[in-house]
Amino acid sequence: MESTLVEIAEYITIAIEAMAILMVTFASVGAFVRVVRIAFGAAPEDHGRETYVRYLRWLIGGLTFLLAADIVHTSIAPTWEQLAQVGAVAVIRTFLSYFAARDVREATELELHGETTGSSPLH
Repeated sequence: MESTLVEIAEYITIAIEAMAILMVTFASVGAFVRVVRIAFGAAPEDHGRETYVRYLRWLIGGLTFLLAADIVHTSIAPTWEQLAQVGAVAVIRTFLSYFAARDVREATELELHGETTGSSPLH
């Protein structure tokens, strides 16, 4: 019974990791195209902050999926070493998500207040 659960957890982990990879790939390609359009004048420069915020939102989603995959992977009879690794990864991803979410929130607030200058790398 346990071997069946481990096998099912492995397939679920692979599926969730694939979703995360697709999310990050989709976001990266989209952001790259938008930045190139901005750089060559095909899109207004004020779309830089919007591109940055959209990209960070997708990355946060991807990080969340990757953390979920790690949790599923270690959910069946984990060793202490596996738990420590997942804990470390969870802490790192949580910090990354926190700071990315903070950047999204700040950029959104700047957008709402009509400010056009900011610390975003794309604007």
